[in-house]
Amino acid sequence: MLKDVTLGQYFPGDSVVHRLDPRTKILLVILYIAALFNAESWVGYGVMLVCLGAAIAVSGIRLSSMVRGLKPIVFIVILTSLLNLFYSTGEVLVQFWIFKITREGIKAAILMAARLVMLVMGTFMLTYTTSPIMLTYGLELLLNPLKKLKVPVHELAMMMSMALRLIPTLIEETDKIMSAQKARGAEFDTGNLIDKAKAMLPILVPLFLSSFRRADELATAMEARCYHGGEGRTRLNVLKLAFRDYAALVLGVLVLAGIVVLARFGL
Repeated sequence: MLKDVTLGQYFPGDSVVHRLDPRTKILLVILYIAALFNAESWVGYGVMLVCLGAAIAVSGIRLSSMVRGLKPIVFIVILTSLLNLFYSTGEVLVQFWIFKITREGIKAAILMAARLVMLVMGTFMLTYTTSPIMLTYGLELLLNPLKKLKVPVHELAMMMSMALRLIPTLIEETDKIMSAQKARGAEFDTGNLIDKAKAMLPILVPLFLSSFRRADELATAMEARCYHGGEGRTRLNVLKLAFRDYAALVLGVLVLAGIVVLARFGL
């Protein structure tokens, strides 16, 4: 299960999506999320699914990698769908005890599950096709206006990037600790919920110690390289928006506008 968590991983490539400016990809993800939350009908979700499928196909990322990354959120998707299924008002189809299944509830459950899955897969595209360094640079440039308010933009972008980058490392470390504990006779899949929670304690303690050690080593390495924040820093490669970036942003705005129009007219 832990090996299926792919958040924060970067898959190098030379596709059009990989070559987009990181600022463009961040803004496209924001537009995508806004359009997804404005979609209210089958047609709207169909349009969003086509856009997501086209992005995945153009990027060259394997669909199996995207699906494998969804495994950790399966429980959340199922729970949210059940809540929408049983607690939506409308035409009752089946009723038993305090639960009732309505026609509107079935639609809401399916659409909510689709929304969660497409939301996660869309955000995966950002980290899959953007290196941590470029993601940090893009975030910093987008947040540059906040520097006038004395907001430490560079430091915030750096922390967010490092947090994403360390997720796969911590997952790998957790998997190693669990394997070592299992080799010593530990059982993590037996017993009730409380027993399973207690069994996680031998994992959490060494994981926290390892995390603190890595953080200390990272701080030492940054100090050894004379890192002192973003003040006075220059870039070897300066980001410049190309025609493909403007075209992608225009397309993203058009998709959002189309979804809003569809929702407004109930299509």
